[in-house]
Amino acid sequence: MTWDVFNIMGIAAFAISGAIVAMEEKYDILGALVLGFVTAFGGGIIRNLLIGLPVHMLWKQEALITTALIAIVLAYVSPDRWINNYKKWIDFFDAVGLSAFSIQGAIYAVQAHHPLVAVVAATVLTGIGGGIIRDVLAGRKPLVFRGEIYAIWAMVIGLLIGLKMVRQGWELYALFVAIVMLRTMSFYFGWQLPLRVLAEEKNSSANMPAKG
Repeated sequence: MTWDVFNIMGIAAFAISGAIVAMEEKYDILGALVLGFVTAFGGGIIRNLLIGLPVHMLWKQEALITTALIAIVLAYVSPDRWINNYKKWIDFFDAVGLSAFSIQGAIYAVQAHHPLVAVVAATVLTGIGGGIIRDVLAGRKPLVFRGEIYAIWAMVIGLLIGLKMVRQGWELYALFVAIVMLRTMSFYFGWQLPLRVLAEEKNSSANMPAKG
């Protein structure tokens, strides 16, 4: 039951984040529904394709689909001040979704007896795949690849579960809490992965000799 609550929180958070991006890009209600839906469920669909689970499993999650749709519509019709207040908490709820979905993806891959690399891939795609699709559809550079430590926490989950270092129910809950805390700390303290930016090429005309 507790795990279901985590999944509902994650679905709602991801769905609302997709709706907010749609509003920031001045999309209509249909655009908000599409972005919200793919943010909430896109990662799970990609994971299922990757590890051979039936894609139609998505349609058996009526409660989660209903939760996502309600969250999207409420976000779209909410006053601006409510959305701005939500944005203050969105990183925390996003951390909940990332942790819950990543653990879910890792468990599915392990139960399907896939090798470690597939477990890690399934974990990462479940946790961040929806956000990547959202950003691409919105014409943005995927946030998970810029600056913040994000996908790394999903990889940690995949490694710990894939290597059978975390198995029992209480261990999974402890891992869930730990990843939520680490993800929250990473955006609060501004932890970042190494970033290299190539110097922009100078205008070729600047290097041409002056005439006369």
